[in-house]
Amino acid sequence: MTYFFQFEADFVNSLNCIPMQVRLKLDTCGVKLKLLHWNKFIQQERQALVEMPCTTVEEITAYEEYLQQLVLAHTGTVASKLAIEPHPPWLDATIIPSSIEGKAQELGISITLSQWKSLAPVQRFALMKLSRPSHENKNFLPALQEFGLVKMEN
Repeated sequence: MTYFFQFEADFVNSLNCIPMQVRLKLDTCGVKLKLLHWNKFIQQERQALVEMPCTTVEEITAYEEYLQQLVLAHTGTVASKLAIEPHPPWLDATIIPSSIEGKAQELGISITLSQWKSLAPVQRFALMKLSRPSHENKNFLPALQEFGLVKMEN
């Protein structure tokens, strides 16, 4: 299933940035793909990385192998490996990560545990990525609005 968030709308047609669903797959298969690598891929290769499944052990292995082959073909080296979270926090609906609570508080917003539980894992993943200190964070509030956690301002 190909799904993009509304907050990604400015780049999904061109795929000039790595969409959240691919970033989730990268964390799942343990590959650190740089934007520099992504931008060397042709459109069909980017689209394949969007569409390829990455949930079962076999799919995760196939995804990583395909991705590493692309990086090697375009750069001459493979991408760095990431540690794979054995219990990813985006799959835990019982605890709101402190980075998300902190970023929401900066905006004067509080997220309840019931709201957190209502989110799909990919939505929780997106909020985690968007709340990291190293991230630009401009899409954190739009994501909260898109996910129904705060009212849209008119």
